[in-house]
Amino acid sequence: MSRKLQADKWLFAATAGLALFGIVMVYSASAVVAMQEEGNQYHYVLKQALWTVLGFAAMLAAMHFDYGRLRDRRIVYGLLALTAVLLASVFAFHRTNGAHRWIRLPGVSVQPSEISKLALTIFLAYFLEKRAGEEHLFRWTFVPCMAATGALALLVVAEPDLGTALMLAIICAVVCYTAGVRLLHLGIAAAPALLGVVAMLVFVPWRMRRMITFLDPWQDQRDKGFQVVQSLIAIGSGGLDGLGFAQGKQKMFFLPFAHSDFIFAVIGEELGLFGALTVVGMFALFLWRGLRAALRAPDRFGMLLGVGLVTGIVAQALFNISVVLSLVPTKGIPLPFISYGGSSLVPTLLAAGILLNISQYAGASVTAASQSGKELKDDVRRRAVAATTRNATARARATATTSSASTTARAFAGSSAAASSSPSYGQGVERRGF
Repeated sequence: MSRKLQADKWLFAATAGLALFGIVMVYSASAVVAMQEEGNQYHYVLKQALWTVLGFAAMLAAMHFDYGRLRDRRIVYGLLALTAVLLASVFAFHRTNGAHRWIRLPGVSVQPSEISKLALTIFLAYFLEKRAGEEHLFRWTFVPCMAATGALALLVVAEPDLGTALMLAIICAVVCYTAGVRLLHLGIAAAPALLGVVAMLVFVPWRMRRMITFLDPWQDQRDKGFQVVQSLIAIGSGGLDGLGFAQGKQKMFFLPFAHSDFIFAVIGEELGLFGALTVVGMFALFLWRGLRAALRAPDRFGMLLGVGLVTGIVAQALFNISVVLSLVPTKGIPLPFISYGGSSLVPTLLAAGILLNISQYAGASVTAASQSGKELKDDVRRRAVAATTRNATARARATATTSSASTTARAFAGSSAAASSSPSYGQGVERRGF
């Protein structure tokens, strides 16, 4: 494992900003309803604040927990089995809003389908890392991934919760594609899955009515299309700059679930187009920095885990916003970090904490390589300078030696010439005598 660096500040800022913004908007969207139902306008916001604190604690713990430990076989399969048991346990409890989605205990309620996204992501990252180089194998790689995804998705569909099942399918498809699974194999799995979705839409009466309502919600705006119509009215009333914080009208018993699944409509009404685009921009920032951290992870497990976590959060946000804008049929999926509810908020912040932990290692190998490259360049530069110095010294010595030899030769030649030109002693005497 590469050494830890500092967590991605932009990713942390996007996560914390969205969660804190969620507390503010939950108060604005729920104060009137809370006063009517509980006699206390702070009822829902106080619970949301408590869950945010618990979620931040889980996030900080995950940031200091080495994500590589999640690669343990016992953790991977234990979490997968526990999730399957919890998903099966919801049928032992009473329906809420026509569905078995909650495990209700004294003082706390748990929605296992939110945990299933994290459990599936960890399993896929672990399994596909083990199968590195064998991604093309249909039987030994692709089938086990589809079996785990299909088992969890079927349990979720039986609640019924088609939206979360689709999120599981999207996570599986993106992680498998990132790992290098063949597109042909993904197509083979997608064909029967799409047929199953179509069958559930066509042969389940209430889903068929919802689909017809989606095509033209204004036709039945007082009954089946009431929620979508009120959402569109809220969005349209906001204009560019909104009506002002806590000044929205649709949350006053017009828009159902204004503080949970349709809180984005309240954002659009009170903060306008600019506020709504700011929220979308924050999720875009989360997507960018999250994928950056994942793709720079020092190992394959961290890369696949990060991609799966980012996909689960951002895809859910896009799906929720699309429901509010009536771009897809109505489904009860919360807006990550912002919608009211601890069963969604705490696991989402935990997933963000794991992603932030990955970001602490992201780039460590790159940094080490760049440092090694810099050290190598410095060493080469030092060697080049030393070699240049040695060459210059050698040339200087050679020049000095050559100059000395030339000087000696000239001196010797001059001495010889002087000796030959000087008269001898006898000759001088004879001349003097003549």
